[in-house]
Parts: sequence; C-alpha cells; structure tokens
Amino acid sequence: MTEKEVLQLSRLVGIRLKDNGAKVTCVESCTGGWLAKAITDVAGSSAWFDYGFVTYSNQAKHEMVGVNEETLARFGAVSQEVVQEMAIGALLRSNAHYAVSISGIAGPDGGTEEKPVGTVWFGFTDNQGKTLARKVLFEGDRGDVRLQSVYYALQILLEEFLQK
Repeated sequence: MTEKEVLQLSRLVGIRLKDNGAKVTCVESCTGGWLAKAITDVAGSSAWFDYGFVTYSNQAKHEMVGVNEETLARFGAVSQEVVQEMAIGALLRSNAHYAVSISGIAGPDGGTEEKPVGTVWFGFTDNQGKTLARKVLFEGDRGDVRLQSVYYALQILLEEFLQK
C-alpha cells in the first residue's frame, strides 16, 4: 500500500460525500491526524470535510470528544467501547453527517499479549444512528500500521456508509 493509493481512495470518498451533500469528521489517536491530512490533500475537500480531532492522550479523548473516563479506565483507549464513544462525540461536536475514529497501537512499543502492536480499533457513525466498530491487526512497522489504518478507515467509510 502506498500514499498514492490512499490519496486515490480519499478522492473517491470525497466524490461520494460531495454527491450526497454530506460532510465527514474524524477523531484520531494513533494516526495523529493522518486521516484528516489524507482527506484534505484532495482539492475541494472543504466541501466535505468538517473537523479533525487528534486525541492522542486519554485526557484529550475525554475533553475534546467526551469519551467517558470510566470507559477509558475499564476498557483502555484501544477498544471498541472507546472508538464508539470517540466517533459519537466527534459527530456531536461537528456539523458532519459521518464520523470516523481510530485508536490503536502503532508500535514499536506499547503492545501487550491481549493488544499486540498493530492492533487498531475503528469506529464509524452517521447522523442517522448507524454505528460500526471494527478491529484489525496490521503488520509492519509504525509507519506501515498508520498508513494501513488510514486506508482501512477510508475504505470502510466508503463501503459501509457511502455506497449509492
């Protein structure tokens, strides 16, 4: 996978959002804003991109998008429960129709037996109440995990929420 492939997919997501008169927001942890960058690398993205939150710390997840501190303490930042709350919180704090959240362990440190390096959770929601969470275990180094995460987030947004 290459950054060029991410840009091509981002263009397609942008076309679908524009065709639907819709906007997307994203809230990212391990990707550090890379998803927002991929979306805004496309000319005209101001028509379909609303907000980008980078919530690297648990405090940021709580303060910026309202993730419950109890959820963070009980399940950890890299969990289905947290990415769902991240996506819902981002949607509520924006004017977007869709929200995507990403939280994972890109490495090289930080992995555990339960959550090894490469574990990434994704949350998706829309303003009609549809929600989806997915967990993927990516291989490769830190950059590989992050790049694959951005591509995957765009792919699932397109396939599950933006199909005509």
